[in-house]
Amino acid sequence: MGANASNYPHSCSPRVGGNSQAQQTFIGTSSYSHQGYGCESKLYSLDHGHEKPQDKKKKTSGLATLKKKFIKRRKSSRSADHAKQMRELLSGWDVRDVNALVEEYEGTSALKELSLQASLARPEARTLQKDMADLYEYKYCTDVDLIFQETCFPVHRAILAARCPFFKTLLSSSPEYGAEIIMDINTAGIDMPMFSALLHYLYTGEFGVEDSRFQNVDILVQLTEEFGTPNSLDVDMRGLFDYMCYYDVVLSFSSDSELVEAFVGNQNCLDEELRAHKAVISARSPFFRNLLQRRIRTGEEITDRTLRTPTRIILDESIIPKKYAKVILNCMYTDVVDLSVLHCSPSVGSLSEVQALVAGKPNLTRAEEAMELYHIALFLEFNMLAQ
Repeated sequence: MGANASNYPHSCSPRVGGNSQAQQTFIGTSSYSHQGYGCESKLYSLDHGHEKPQDKKKKTSGLATLKKKFIKRRKSSRSADHAKQMRELLSGWDVRDVNALVEEYEGTSALKELSLQASLARPEARTLQKDMADLYEYKYCTDVDLIFQETCFPVHRAILAARCPFFKTLLSSSPEYGAEIIMDINTAGIDMPMFSALLHYLYTGEFGVEDSRFQNVDILVQLTEEFGTPNSLDVDMRGLFDYMCYYDVVLSFSSDSELVEAFVGNQNCLDEELRAHKAVISARSPFFRNLLQRRIRTGEEITDRTLRTPTRIILDESIIPKKYAKVILNCMYTDVVDLSVLHCSPSVGSLSEVQALVAGKPNLTRAEEAMELYHIALFLEFNMLAQ
C-alpha cells in the first residue's frame, strides 16, 4: 500500500504528516482501491469533488450563455410585439392620419417638457404640512394651553380635536377660550421633548425629531392605545373643512360701507357667511394673519372672546368675489384647487355676478375664472393657490 501511494503526491501532503499509519488512514477514508487505475480518481476527488475544475467552468459558462440567449430572445420578442401592434394599428390608416398622430405625440412631448420647465422655474410653494409646522412653532391664534411637566404648550383646539380622539374628548370638557388643561399621560417614558414631538406629529404628520424612542414598538403601541390612531393629515384636514368643528371666524362679503355696518349689527347673517378657523387661515395666508394680529393689538379680539362669538371678517367683494371663497378655503385646508364648486350652487350668486348680469357681461369661461382666482391668491399671499 505504501509503495502504491508514493506514486501520488496528493496522498503525501504535508497536512497529513510523516506518520505512515496516518497516511494509511487518510488513504483508507478515500475508498482507495488497490488497482492503480482507480486510485488517482479517488484521491483527486478528496480535494476537488467529483468534477474537475475545467468541467465545472465549462458548465457554468454554458449556463450563462444559455441565459443570455433567453434574455436576448425575450427582449427581441417584446420589442417585436410593440412594433407588430403599431403596424397592425396603422395598416389601414391614411398617410394624413398617421401624420396627425405623429404631430399629436410631438405636441404632447413638447407640452410635457414645457410643464417640467415651468415647474422648475417657479418658486416652491409652501405646502399644508410646512404651514402647519410653522403654526405649531410660532403659535398663531392659539386658544388653549396644555400643561405638561410644568411646561405650557399653547395649541389650537380645532386641530387637536380633528386629529386625535384623546384630545377631542379631553378638550370637550373645557370649552372656554384660553383654558389651561393639565396633562396626565399614562404611557411611561414620555418626557417634555417627546410630548412636544407628539404634538408636532399631530400638526404635521411627522415627528420632526430623530428620537430613538419613537422606533420602540412598545412605546408606539402604548401611545396608540392611549391617544388613538390619527388618519393622514390630508384626511383629517378635509374632515375639519367639511364639518367646521370649533370654528372661530366667519367671512362676510360686501362692496358698500353701509352694508358693512349692517353686517356688523346683524347677527342673523351667520348662516349665509362662510365659517373657518383662525389657525388655518392665518397659517396659510399672511394677509389674514396680519389682519387677525391687528385685531388683537387694537383690542377687538377681546370683545369677541368676552361675548364668545366668532370673529367676523368682512371682505370687499369687488376684490374677493364671494363665489371664489369656497375654492380658496378648500385649498387652504387641503392644498387642492377645485373649480367645480364654482358651479355647484347656481342659486347662490355673489354681488359681482349680479353686477355683471346687469351690465350685460357674459359669463366667465373656466380659464377667465382661473385667472381671477390667480390674482386673488396673489392678493392674499397664498402661494399654493396661485401656483
